[in-house]
Amino acid sequence: MIVSMTGFAAVAVELPGLSLAIELRSVNHRYLDIAVKLPDELRSLEPALREQLGGEVKRGKVECRVAINRIAADAASIAIDEDRVRAIAAAAAQVRQLVPGAGPLSTAEILRWPGVLIEPSVAPDALVEALQRLVSQGLVELAAARAREGAKLQALLLARCADIDVQVARVAPRIPALHAAYVEKLGTRLKEAGLDPNEDRLKQELALFATKIDIAEEIARLATHVTEVRRVLGQGGSAGKRLDFLAQELHREANTLGSKSVDAELSQASLELKVLIEQMREQVQNIE
Repeated sequence: MIVSMTGFAAVAVELPGLSLAIELRSVNHRYLDIAVKLPDELRSLEPALREQLGGEVKRGKVECRVAINRIAADAASIAIDEDRVRAIAAAAAQVRQLVPGAGPLSTAEILRWPGVLIEPSVAPDALVEALQRLVSQGLVELAAARAREGAKLQALLLARCADIDVQVARVAPRIPALHAAYVEKLGTRLKEAGLDPNEDRLKQELALFATKIDIAEEIARLATHVTEVRRVLGQGGSAGKRLDFLAQELHREANTLGSKSVDAELSQASLELKVLIEQMREQVQNIE
């Protein structure tokens, strides 16, 4: 299976008193580049998260964002620390004894006192475990997104391979005719210049030049490279760098084909090949 380096995943979970959310984004990159953005209370987990992400993603620029949102507790989930309320009441009574003019504390003032209200909360260890589970879930979704995108890229590349086959099939049968026609054309020009093309020296030069414009080798290598592209796509795995190399080799052969062109149709085929191969190279950059 071919995997794209482009993907997105967002997962969240609600815990007592808060919600924990993670976003994972990945784009193409030459190597593996991981960026982790955490709330201050989870900053110490960055090395562990980097290791967790690096264990699943092999190549690409990956950004992991973690957010903690506090949830306002409803009345049914709020508890009161009775011991603290008693301590506050005792302290207030003691103050009134010392300061007879001091007024009593209102209910609202007592409730605003730090520690009186006990709101739902999650223990630090439980928060860490929840984060690690959520990252694992996010990585599964990210892998699925990258696989879906990879399937699209694979289909596109196979389509381009088929288009290259069409151009090769268009040119390959014409190689002998092109070769013979060009030799004949050169012979005619030599005769017009008053030279004998059958002279041994000129025949050697013609044969040498004909060899230089022979495109059979380039056509064969194009076909071989396209076959290898299909094999790599079928094999799957981390194929991006291999496919990038093959695209460069295909482009090299198409350039050579164009430089040897002695025919308008061959020049057109070379141009079409360059366009197709460049489209392949652009898409290959997104493969892991």
